[in-house]
Amino acid sequence: QVQLVESGGDLVQAGGSLRLSCTASGRIFSINRMGWYRQAPGKQRELVAVITSGGSTDYADSVKGRFTISRDNAKNTVYLQMNSLKPEDTAVYYCNAYIYSRGYNDYWGQGTQVTVSS
Repeated sequence: QVQLVESGGDLVQAGGSLRLSCTASGRIFSINRMGWYRQAPGKQRELVAVITSGGSTDYADSVKGRFTISRDNAKNTVYLQMNSLKPEDTAVYYCNAYIYSRGYNDYWGQGTQVTVSS
């Protein structure tokens, strides 16, 4: 059984910073890409940032220059450093990972709430 557990969501004022963490555990042989998605009320889930096992990254245009994704392969952990937060960043943030356990599958965390007040 593979689990992803996120942490770090909070209430923060506009212009502030937060760091999200997500750790994968269980019967894991390898992790390919890891990423963060978010879903605001009444909107579809959208990609925020993704990082490959080799360290290549990609970001949504709306967060480029403000958010940084990184990972620690030894800890099976992915991070999202969020700076210069805006009220429109308010959403539930979900961790995603493409993991080889019994074959490759997509796994999701339970989500962590990020609220940015104006």
